[in-house]
Amino acid sequence: MKNTVNITGKELIDLGFRSGKWFPEAIDYINANQLEGEAMLDFLEQYRLPPMINLHTTAAEFAINIKAENEMEETNVTKVVDSMKVLMRTPTTVNGAIMPDACPTGPLGTIPVGGVVVAKNAIHPGMHSADICCSVMLTDFGKMNPKLVLDAAYSITHFGPGGRPRGKQFQLTEELSTEFKANKLLNTPKDISLAIEHLGTQGDGNHFLFVGISEKTGNTMMITHHGSRAPGARLYKKGMHIAERFRKDLCPAALKQNAWIPFETEEGQMYWNALQTIRKWTKLNHECIHNSTLEVLEMEAEDRYWNEHNFVFKDGDLFYHAKGATPLDAKFMPDITGPRLIPLNMAEPVLIVEGKTTANNLGFAPHGAGRNMSRTQHKRNNADFTKEALFDLETEGLDVRFFSKEIDISELPSAYKNAQTVRSQMEEYGLGEIIDKVMPYGCIMAGDFQVNAPWRKKRRARDSKNSE
Repeated sequence: MKNTVNITGKELIDLGFRSGKWFPEAIDYINANQLEGEAMLDFLEQYRLPPMINLHTTAAEFAINIKAENEMEETNVTKVVDSMKVLMRTPTTVNGAIMPDACPTGPLGTIPVGGVVVAKNAIHPGMHSADICCSVMLTDFGKMNPKLVLDAAYSITHFGPGGRPRGKQFQLTEELSTEFKANKLLNTPKDISLAIEHLGTQGDGNHFLFVGISEKTGNTMMITHHGSRAPGARLYKKGMHIAERFRKDLCPAALKQNAWIPFETEEGQMYWNALQTIRKWTKLNHECIHNSTLEVLEMEAEDRYWNEHNFVFKDGDLFYHAKGATPLDAKFMPDITGPRLIPLNMAEPVLIVEGKTTANNLGFAPHGAGRNMSRTQHKRNNADFTKEALFDLETEGLDVRFFSKEIDISELPSAYKNAQTVRSQMEEYGLGEIIDKVMPYGCIMAGDFQVNAPWRKKRRARDSKNSE
């Protein structure tokens, strides 16, 4: 009589498999189906993990395309370089670069804004962060009056937390709806609901709607800047959870923020496909705002192009993680339709650039002006000014509007690095050639939503009632 197979977890470990949540299910399946010998090993192969790996002994090489112009920048640059030195010991990394607008964010070893990290066969969710596919789109409105464009855009755009109210929502395309439903990382009812609610929204922080005049043609151009909103943030959270599981199995010594998903795994393929869907969603998000503005004005666009600056770009088995870096190389953009866009601040022109890939730029340029200080520090530095006085001083001659009706001084020009410094270092390090500039007329930003946040309104109403 044939003996009954009764495999145990210890036997799996003896066969070279590392213990994991899959053990009970796999053991039940093996025993229920009486698998043994080659049949059992063939079944178990799907659970076999690559061998554990160590951190690089020394940091992988990375190009430094930035230099300090003053004492404050010296501190900033040192922090950025030190963080990259720690990050580039992550075993998947093979190359990297720092852009002139780089600034530190998060604990030591976190990719800085303005950083590019190249990894082999690995996607690092923490290196594109929650604002997946933060990007800029330009539409050419011809000789239309810039004030009319800004007025039209103000009437249809949406800044701040949450999505658009019912009756003012846009619809997903059939293609996007199908892609969301087909991907396990995107197909929950909540994900799909948010993908609809957040279409045509721009969020807050440094996201903007900018209107200006082309220096070359004199045409009015509108540029929007925002990312993938809640759909992207939710995918990021799921990606970090998956990556953390792999980090524990493959390289526990790696920092949590630098955890990765091996591309060749089922999870890697699923996450990569989800990123492409989120990219399409974000592009549609821009298009909803631009097309609606054109509809208000009853006109057609003369030209349009866009680029992301916060994404993961694939070239063979190499994954270029750009955390606030603009792709110059066309191989990174399958739908390339024009040059690239680099905004600086509301009082400076948006740069329109082209450029060649070099050993030090890795096919990327800066994404903006960056910061030398936190928002809180900037507010402290300007404590002697009222918000209104500082706003008037820094936006003289411009039509600047805050969607919340509350000034956010942390988004004024003085909160950012010197724009001329960024431009001069772009030229010095070969980070793109400026072929046109969109000179500023005005812009819309979220403003300080915290002033009248719902919880503040409730507290004020309660305090007012109690004082009666």
